[in-house]
Amino acid sequence: MSSETQKILTTDGIPLEVSLKKVERRNKFKAFLLVAPLLFFLLIVYISPIIGMLFNSVDDRMVTNALPKTFIAMEKWDGNELPSEEVFEAFYIDFQKLIEEEREGKLSTQLNYEKNGFKSIIKKLRRKSKSFEEGNYKEQIMAVHRRWADVEYWRAIKRRAPAYTYQKYLKGMDMYENEKGKIVNVPEDRRVHRILWLRTLEIAFFVTVFCFLMAYPIAHLLATLPMKYSNLLMICVLLPFWTSLLVRTASWMILLQQQGIVNDFFVMIGLVSDDNRLEMMFNKTGSYVAMTQILLPFMVLPLYSVMKTISPSLMRAGKSLGGTPFVAFWKVYFPLTIPGIGAGCLLVFILAIGYYITPALVGGASGTLISNQIAFHMKSTLDWSFASAMGLMLLSGVLVIYWLYNKLVGIDNIKLG
Repeated sequence: MSSETQKILTTDGIPLEVSLKKVERRNKFKAFLLVAPLLFFLLIVYISPIIGMLFNSVDDRMVTNALPKTFIAMEKWDGNELPSEEVFEAFYIDFQKLIEEEREGKLSTQLNYEKNGFKSIIKKLRRKSKSFEEGNYKEQIMAVHRRWADVEYWRAIKRRAPAYTYQKYLKGMDMYENEKGKIVNVPEDRRVHRILWLRTLEIAFFVTVFCFLMAYPIAHLLATLPMKYSNLLMICVLLPFWTSLLVRTASWMILLQQQGIVNDFFVMIGLVSDDNRLEMMFNKTGSYVAMTQILLPFMVLPLYSVMKTISPSLMRAGKSLGGTPFVAFWKVYFPLTIPGIGAGCLLVFILAIGYYITPALVGGASGTLISNQIAFHMKSTLDWSFASAMGLMLLSGVLVIYWLYNKLVGIDNIKLG
C-alpha cells in the first residue's frame, strides 16, 4: 500500500492529523476569547496611556506650526548675536496670524515653559503690535520690551524649532542643548530635578530598609504563633488596608507634631524636655515614619507566605548538628526566606518611589519627591509634555530596577504567596 492509503481517516473522510490540528486551532481560539477582555482592558488602561505619554513627551509641533516662517528664517542664524531683520519680520508675520486665530496665548504658554518671562512680553507685544509701521520690525519689536533685545530669548525660541524633540528629557535631568548643539548643565542654582531624583531614591531606599527590619520579626511571629494569636496579629497587619490613605496620613500629622501624642509621651518618660520637643513634621523623619507604617503590609505578606512553608524541623536539625541558634538561623532559615525578602523589597521600593501624597503632607518641602513634581506640572503649570517625560523617566527607572533584580537575584526566585 502507498503512504496515501495508509492515512487514518475520520468518519467524515478527513485525515485524522488535519482534523486534530483543526480542533487544536479551535481550542486556541476559544482560549484567546477567554483572555481577550483582559488583554483589551490592559491595552486601554495601561499600554495606550504609556504610548500616549511617550508621544506627548517628544511632540513639539504646536510651536513649530505656530512659527513656520520664523524657523525657516532662523536656519541661517548662528545664535551668537541677535537675529537679523529677516527673522524679526518673519516672527512678526507669524505672530499677526496667531493673533487673528487667537492662538498667541498657547504660544506664550509653550515658550514660557522653555524660559520664564515669555508670557508677559508676548502679551505686551500683542497690544503694541497694532500700531507697528511697515518695515524696520527689529527695532519696533525690541522697543516693546528689553527682553526682545536679549539673545537668550531668541535662542529659547530656536530650541523649539524641531517638531519632535528630546528637550523635555534633558530638562528633567537639569540639562539643555545650547546653540552649538552641545548638551550642558543648567546653572547650579536652578538644578532642582536632580535633587528630587536623589531624594526620591534615598527615601524609597530607607523606607524599604525600615520596612524589612520591622516586617521580618512580624512575619516570623505570624508563621510560628498558634493560629488564634496569628490571626489576631494578621488583623493588626491588615488594618491599614481598611482605612483611607488620607486618613492615615492625617493621623500621622496629628501624632508627630510638636504638641502631638508622640512628643507628649517622650516628655512624660523624660526622653526630651518640654522646651526641646522633637521636630518630626515637615522633614524626612515624618516621611520615613508615615511611609514605613503605610507600606509595612506589602513587606510582611510576601515574607509570611514564604516563612509559612518552612518546616520548624529544619531549625531543630541545624541545632542538633551543633549549630548555635544564630548559626542555625543564618545558615538554614534565612536563606530560605530570600524569595520573600526579594519580593517584599522590590514591591515596597517600587511603591515608595511613586508616592507623593504622604511625603507632601507629612514631609513638607524636604519630603517633596519626583512624583510631586509630575503632579505639579500636570495640574498647575499644565505642562503635560514635561510631566509625560518625567513619568516615563520614572517608569524607566522602575524597569531598570526590575532588570537589575532579575540579573542579580533572578525574577523566578520571587514568591508572593
